[in-house]
Amino acid sequence: MTRVLITGASAGIGRGFATQYAKLGHDLVLVSRDERRLADLAHELRTRHHVDVEVIPADLADPIALEKVEQRAASAEHPVDVLVNNAGFGIGTDFLHSSVETETQAIDVMIRAPMRLTKAVLPGMLERRSGAIIMVSSISGIVPHDSYGAIKAWVLRFSQVLSFELAGTGVRCIALCPGLTRTEFHDRAGIEVHRAPRAFWLDVDTVVRRCLVDLARGKTVSIPGWQYRLIAAVGRFLPVSWYGRLFRG
Repeated sequence: MTRVLITGASAGIGRGFATQYAKLGHDLVLVSRDERRLADLAHELRTRHHVDVEVIPADLADPIALEKVEQRAASAEHPVDVLVNNAGFGIGTDFLHSSVETETQAIDVMIRAPMRLTKAVLPGMLERRSGAIIMVSSISGIVPHDSYGAIKAWVLRFSQVLSFELAGTGVRCIALCPGLTRTEFHDRAGIEVHRAPRAFWLDVDTVVRRCLVDLARGKTVSIPGWQYRLIAAVGRFLPVSWYGRLFRG
């Protein structure tokens, strides 16, 4: 039985991955700041799908909490076969108007944490010559227009470099680059996207399933939605201001 560790698992895309992997019969290690929602999700998945579910309440911006998750990720007794680096942090404004504290927290959650957790799982995966790492980036990592996009661009490039280094090892890595997805992320971050065209919205199940299909096919980047694949393809020819109007709403 394979075991999947998912950060940011209590809601949105992370919850989608947890649900999909549980349906497929995989055991889970779920990480989130929201202890109550994490416990509720774990109970639901155990009851419905009869899988083993561990929960680790943790804020990945906290070095002590991150170290706890790192230790679990590196465990040889109950090894992690798939790592989903999904935890996000909504900055909610542009760099000129955000605080240093907010930007630092965003970097801690979306760069430092996935880098360290990836370092933690890789030795075991390489020894077993099997495993997978899913790095949740964003379409804004392909067409960045703010510091959030810049962080997600790092996630994308890191994932691509790692995929190159892992060639021939039996361990796979894929970057997931979703566009606007129907989750509570934007509301919690205070990001207004109500003017975004309806055609640009994706649902969580579509995003997760597309990623898992692309991972199985050996792809290194997954972009759900034809509209976002088109944006990624022609993005280098369009002005940055166009993306700002689209993705900010």
